[in-house]
Amino acid sequence: MAFDKDAIIASLKEASILDLADLVKAIEDEFGVSAAAPVAAAGAGDDQAAKKDSVDVELTESGQAKIKVIKAVRDATGLGLKESKDLVDGAPSVVKEGLSEDDANDLKSKLEAAGATVTLK
Repeated sequence: MAFDKDAIIASLKEASILDLADLVKAIEDEFGVSAAAPVAAAGAGDDQAAKKDSVDVELTESGQAKIKVIKAVRDATGLGLKESKDLVDGAPSVVKEGLSEDDANDLKSKLEAAGATVTLK
């Protein structure tokens, strides 16, 4: 069987975020590798490296109003209803990565208004 790179890429474009996460986990397990980016050690006096340019918003708990939280996650991420529900059910989980501090605080306030517990990382 020939390796068809274009067919694989076409399949990946149609997959949901959760399917892609499962695929990454399966590849990591099968080949004994990690998809995490290597972390470079920062110099002792390097304040710029210590300052974070982007913030990740993590849903810690869905709270009592789970449906409101699912709707808020869906609005914020553009995921479908099932994917949003799976993300909320899988808490703690990252809702969005690489946001500016202002955008992250805005998203955090929206999720907390819906009843969720959120942390910024």
